[in-house]
Parts: sequence; structure tokens; C-alpha cells
Amino acid sequence: MEMSKRERPAHKSSPQQLPLFPKETHSGESGPPVAHLPPLAKGASLASAVSAFHDHLIRRQSSPHTVKAFMSDLRLLMRFLGRSKPVDRIRTKELRDFLTYLREGRGVPCSPKSYRRRVTTLKSFFRWLHEGGYVAVDPAAPLILRPAPTRLPEILFDDEVERILAVARARRADPDHADARPYLLFTLLLKTGIKKGECVNIRLEHVDLSRPHEPAVYIRYEDARHAHKERKLALPADFPEVFAEYKAQYAPETHLFECTARNLEYVLQGLAEEAGVVKGCSFEMVRMTCAVRDWQAGMDPDRLREKLGLSEITWRETAPKIEKLAAPPL
Repeated sequence: MEMSKRERPAHKSSPQQLPLFPKETHSGESGPPVAHLPPLAKGASLASAVSAFHDHLIRRQSSPHTVKAFMSDLRLLMRFLGRSKPVDRIRTKELRDFLTYLREGRGVPCSPKSYRRRVTTLKSFFRWLHEGGYVAVDPAAPLILRPAPTRLPEILFDDEVERILAVARARRADPDHADARPYLLFTLLLKTGIKKGECVNIRLEHVDLSRPHEPAVYIRYEDARHAHKERKLALPADFPEVFAEYKAQYAPETHLFECTARNLEYVLQGLAEEAGVVKGCSFEMVRMTCAVRDWQAGMDPDRLREKLGLSEITWRETAPKIEKLAAPPL
């Protein structure tokens, strides 16, 4: 049996040499304490600065995904400029040459999304060096961070929603094997617009049925960094009745859905297949369908942003897409 991340032993590094990217503790992972690097010396090399920046990201409790992405981008920069290049001698032109190399000369496709992230990495890295006094002038400041073009998300059309609901109702009322879960799941997502991770993390105590005519659910996060995403959302009007049927069938003990996210994805896809919805049905598709319906119903944009649990920065990118999807045809 494959060992989990918690069970795998940490690799040992030589006591005489500090590794370039020391092992650290991320949220949800075990490992030795972070090795804090000494302050950078004047004229420090790019490699030394990258190691120190890595240490800074860990101490700031950046997500493992962010740390991995930033380090991958900076390794490319070291390969292009040289590990020994003094950071205080790096100029804007060299960074622009590096970005041109990524787009045109590396021989590996660089998607607009990856290019934008790499510009973000450069700006974050050199801003940190500038704020720390390691470089007199921030060479990445003039770089332009153009938004990566993204396609409009897929949504379910009204007739597709009705077909999926019809299948879900039929499964709920099946005289031989009644199953309320598909209907409960689909109507929950269509009403609340919550994400997959938020859905699977709903605990039974987060469901508020104290007012049967105003059922609600609390979206909670264990990580304090995401406390701003916590919110109270209205549930479908028939949720208490369907929930009672569901509990009798599945007997959940701690969470609303005591199965994997993959199982719930299969439930949604199964509904779409039986309903003849060729595009399928996913968590993100129902989430965007909910958002578009709320927009069309006249919900205040800021209230919709809060309902979806989005930051103001993310909302700037998401709102125009929802508005375009909700607009009348040209």
C-alpha cells in the first residue's frame, strides 16, 4: 500500500550545505521546521535570493500551490540569467527578454494563463527584494500584467435545468428504489451556487432548519485564512422535506454527503446523461448557472459576490462573464 504524505519520511539534507529549497511545513502536511535563512548580503546571487524568497513564502503561510508555482517560475529565471547573477544587477530589459524567451524561444508552449502567472511571480519576487532593501530599483515594476483571455464558462439552459430536475424527481419518487440524493444535491447547488469543496465539507450542524420556511446552510472553513468566505445561504424551500427522506435513506452521521467529491460528480453527470444533456453537468456549471439566474433576477452585484464567496479582485474577472451570460441575445 502506498504511504500517505503524512507517513513518508522526510529526506535528509547534508548538514554542511543548506538545500536550495529547504523542506518546510505546509498546511495539512508534516515536515521539519522551516530553516530560516540569514539576511541576504549585498550583491547576493539570484540563487541565494530565490532561496530566501522561498523561506519568506513559507513563513507567510502561502499555499503549497503558490510556493510550487513561484519556485518553478524562478528556476526558469535562474536558468535564463544564471544562478550567480547578482540580483542588484538585474535590469528590466533582461526580464523582458526572459518573458519573450518564454513566449517565443523556449520551444515549450506558454499559455496566456501561465504567462500571466510568471509575470506575477517576477513582480512579487522583485517587489519583495525592493521592499527589503536588496535592490535599489524594482526592475519588474514596469512589466505589464495583462489579463489572460478566458472563455465564457458553460452554464445549463433553462430547458436543460428542467430536464435534469425531471430526472431527479423521478429518482426521488421511484417506487422500487427511491433515491433523494440526486434531487437534494442538484437543487442545493442550483440554489446556493457553492463550490465542490464547500459542498463536501458541509457538516450536519451547519444545516439550519430551525425555521422550516427559511432553511439555511452555513458555509464554514477550518483554515482561518479563508474566514472571509464564510457565509449563510438560503436553501431551497422544499429542502427540509427532501432532507428528511435523504436521511432515512443514507443515515449520514457527520457530513451532509458522506462520500467523495468524485461520487457526487458521478451523480451530477448521471443526471445529465439520463436527461439527454450532452454538455454534461458539473459543480462549476451549476454554480455559474445559479449566478446567471440570480443576476437575471436582479440580485445586487455585491450581494451576489458575497453569495459566491468571491474576493473583490476575483469578482472583477468573474462579474463581466456573468453579466455577458445573463444578457439578452444580440
